[in-house]
Parts: sequence; C-alpha cells; structure tokens
Amino acid sequence: MKTEIISFLIKNRIKKIKRISDNPLNSQTDTLNYLIRKARKTKFGFDHKFYKIKDYKSFRKNIPVRTYEKFFNYIEKCLSNEKDIIWPGHIKWFAKSSGTTDAKSKYIPISKEFLYDGYIKAGKDMLSIYENNFSDKSIYKGKGLMLGGSLFKKKKYLIGDVSAILLNEFPSWVNYHRIPSLKTALLENWEDKIDKIVEESIDQNITNITGVPSWMLILLNKILEKTGSKKIIDIWPNLEVYFHGGINFSPYKKNFNTIIGKEINYLEGYNASEGFFALQDQKKSLGLFLMLNNGVFYEFIPTEKYKKNNLDAITLKHVKLNQNYVIVISTTAGLWRYIIGDVIKFTSINPFRIKIIGRTKSFINTFGEELVIDNAENAIFKASEKHNCKVKDYTVGPIYIDKKSGGHEWLIEFEKKPVNTNSFMTDLDKYLKQNNSDYEAKRFNNLIIQEPKLYLIEKNEFYKWLKKNNRLGGQYKIPRLSNDRKIIEEILSI
Repeated sequence: MKTEIISFLIKNRIKKIKRISDNPLNSQTDTLNYLIRKARKTKFGFDHKFYKIKDYKSFRKNIPVRTYEKFFNYIEKCLSNEKDIIWPGHIKWFAKSSGTTDAKSKYIPISKEFLYDGYIKAGKDMLSIYENNFSDKSIYKGKGLMLGGSLFKKKKYLIGDVSAILLNEFPSWVNYHRIPSLKTALLENWEDKIDKIVEESIDQNITNITGVPSWMLILLNKILEKTGSKKIIDIWPNLEVYFHGGINFSPYKKNFNTIIGKEINYLEGYNASEGFFALQDQKKSLGLFLMLNNGVFYEFIPTEKYKKNNLDAITLKHVKLNQNYVIVISTTAGLWRYIIGDVIKFTSINPFRIKIIGRTKSFINTFGEELVIDNAENAIFKASEKHNCKVKDYTVGPIYIDKKSGGHEWLIEFEKKPVNTNSFMTDLDKYLKQNNSDYEAKRFNNLIIQEPKLYLIEKNEFYKWLKKNNRLGGQYKIPRLSNDRKIIEEILSI
C-alpha cells in the first residue's frame, strides 16, 4: 500500500512539471522576483542595492556577472558562520568541488531552501518523469542503490560532495527505499566504502541504481567479483533503471548493457554542485528538459562573447537553437549571476531542452583548433562503434613538436580494446575533423596539427592518479581535455 501511495503521488507531479513547461518565461520572471524580494536584507542585497531592483534590466545593472574567485569574499563570510550574507540565515551546507582542471577546492553554498526546493524537488521530478514516461512498473517494489561521496563536519556546517549532503538529509521515505546504510554511504575512505556497499547490496532486491557512470562500473565489477556471477541481472533480476549524470553516458552505455546482462532503462540528470538543472524527459531525447521552478534563474552568455571577456548575458527569451552558451545562475542558495563553468546549447525551444557541450576551462585550443568535450565524446563514440570496442576512460592534452606545429596525445583505457589501435586512432581523427572544422583546417597536410598519438592506459594509472589527488568517488572524474600537459605528465609519471 505504501508503495502504491508513493507511486501515485510521484506520478501526479507531472501535471505541475507540464504547467511550468507551458509558461517558462513567466516562471522565470516569478523566480527572479522571489530571489530579489527574499534576499533584499542580506549583506549582498545591501551591497548591490536590491531595493532599487524592479525588473531584469535593473537586476543586470546592479549585479555584475562573477566567477567563483570574484564571489569568494561572500562565501568566505558564510564559511566564518556569519548570518544573512548571501541568503537569509546561516548557510548549513557547502558542496566541495575541485572542478575538472583545477585541484583547488571550491565551496559551493547550499541553503536549506535550495536543498529541498532545488535538489530534492528535482529528484522527485526525476522519479515522476520516469514513472510517466519510462516504465509501467514501480521501482519502489525494491530498493535503490545510491553511490555518493563523503561528508565531514567543520565548525557549525557540513562540507562534502553534494550527493553526500543529499544522502544525509533525505526524508525518511527515501531512506526506507535506499541502500547502503547512511554510515556506509558517508564513509570518507572510498575503497572501504565500496567493499561495504558490496556486502550490504548483494542480497537485496535492487530495482534502481544512481551514481556517476565511471564509479558505478567499478562498483558493479566488484559485485561480480565478490559473487562470482557473470551478469548483474543474475544478482538483481528486478533491476530496471539507472539514474546517471556527471559525464557523457554514450561511451559507457555498451559497457553497462554488457555487465548488467540486459537492456534496462536509463535516465540522465544534469546535476552539479551548484544545482540540479535539467532532466531527460523522453526516452529518445536529443536534449535535457530545463527545470524552471527549482529556485534557479538562468542567464546565458554566447561563447563567442565570453572568449572576448564580454559577459553580457541574455535570458531564456532570447536564446537560439544550436548556439553555444556559458550558463549563468542566480539561486535560492545565494549564488548571484554566477558562472558555473558549463557550456550548453539548446536542442529545443518549446519546451526548453539543452545539451551539455563542455566546460569553459576544459578544452584544447593550443593550435587554434577549438576542440571541446562534445567533439571528443562524439568521435570516441563513433570510433568505438565502428571498431566494436569499449572505452573506459580517457584524457587528452597537447604535444609540442616545434614552434609551428604539434598534436594531441590521447591517454585511453579500454574496457575492450580495438583489434587495431592504429586504425581506431585514424578513424577517431576522421570523426574529429567531421565534428570540428577548426580542427580539420589545422590538420590539413599535417602542417599545424599532426596525427593524434595514443598512449594505452593498462595498469590502472587513471585510478591511481585520482587516488593520489584525493578524487576517489562522488562526482570526481578524469579531466577530459586540457590546454597544457600537466595532468598528462602526472599520469604518465605513474
């Protein structure tokens, strides 16, 4: 009965999601007005004359667009337990994030309001979309395995991976349907955590799993190793859906189908330390549905302007299809006109759906090739399909040959190697040219960029690098593209 009640309530949320989707611009206006009204008496509100802000025009005028570094002086006051700085009251949680190319930790504020109306509400929306669009069964007839990061207390607040903060604060009905135990879920030592999750999960009726693909594969392989089974479906016959996010899933899907032993449902979410922004709302969607009623006001800077240090942003009303944008957010956690570092493009305007293209700091433009993550992911996927191989992980950086020319070095770890790695790299190069005209031009006759070089990762060097840099578990992942050789040299030294 409890399962049926939860399922009924979750399914009915779709009506509210549709209502917001039908009035997206009004919803965003309401969100902006609420943010300004609520934070008017904070220090940030006083500093930026919120009492003078009457509309979007005055909002833009009074508040500059900022990066983390330029916003940190306010976050630092919150970390010192000062009250009413960026949002009313004290900030109780901080999501710790190192980003993809910088080892320096970032502390992203999470207010109580944003935790519940941002992340947890989005989680309910995700379940509602799944139950309405992806399955005629109820995932609540079993339990969900959630793979998250760690959490620790400092002064009067908690710091950790956003997944760990959520695990610690989930309502009781979620914990009833979830494993591992909270004690295990929040363990700081990643390897101990994996071993304990294996022990706690192998005898359970798991119907759904949640986590970053690269780490989830490690867990599933550990479970097979422990049980001696060949397929996950032999252990969890009722497994029906994998909720994932954090990295492009295309290179991983074949791996999951193989290790699980059957085609299950997959649902992608765009959740970051700064918020839960978008969801896959269709089985075969080319974009993720932008969530517009979860305490986030969105702005977008065309990447051409951003590269020229022009931070002139626009609202949803003026975005165009297939144009790359840097995301700027203002939230009920007290982030104001904040650049989160992600680059997206719109695949649909009605409703608003987006695709993640890459990061503002994760690209290669050493030789004018403008190579972004989306180019690399598409090329990897096509080359893997053609050569019937499986890529487990990879990273790419520049090679400097002389003052006029160079190339790219690909460090790739295969789950299943191609028969001919040279042929694989030739096709990878071909698909990169098809995806990126700048890369194609620089590759012409090997004048500026020569053929890409492959280095096979075969001794767990990626895992060792992550462990050495305290990046095991949670949302940590191998940086995909770097504009220098720092990360590549560190991995090669291992």
